[in-house]
Amino acid sequence: MSGRGLFRVVIKNFVDSFKKPRQSGQFMGDDYFGNKYYEVAADPSRGKRYPKRFYVPPVEMKYDQDTMPAEWDAWLRYRRDTPPSEEELKGNLTVAMMKKENAEKIEGSKSLTPEEQRHSDMSSFPIYDDFEVTPGSKTGPK
Repeated sequence: MSGRGLFRVVIKNFVDSFKKPRQSGQFMGDDYFGNKYYEVAADPSRGKRYPKRFYVPPVEMKYDQDTMPAEWDAWLRYRRDTPPSEEELKGNLTVAMMKKENAEKIEGSKSLTPEEQRHSDMSSFPIYDDFEVTPGSKTGPK
């Protein structure tokens, strides 16, 4: 191989290293955030004992687990063998929304007195009027 051909191959490989690698995998499903999930099957003859699982987020280069349902996270981490179904995802989302609404209702129905509001974050501790609640505050012993 001449020097010119070798130089061309080196430049081509250098340029190709900046391109996004194409992952070929079987599409397994998507979620309500827009993430798409794929799996590359295991091939024991080539030394791949486990399938490779990955996902592609809707916004390029924004890999955030806060926008991933727990069912898909379990599938990606091999804690479950089968990907979650649409019915399972919808059912769990409905339960989560109902819990959130119920928590807001309970929180809204509470009417705390000023003394309870002052001590709401330390309810398990005894309350003494002789001591400051917030260090450095002007409300000291009476």
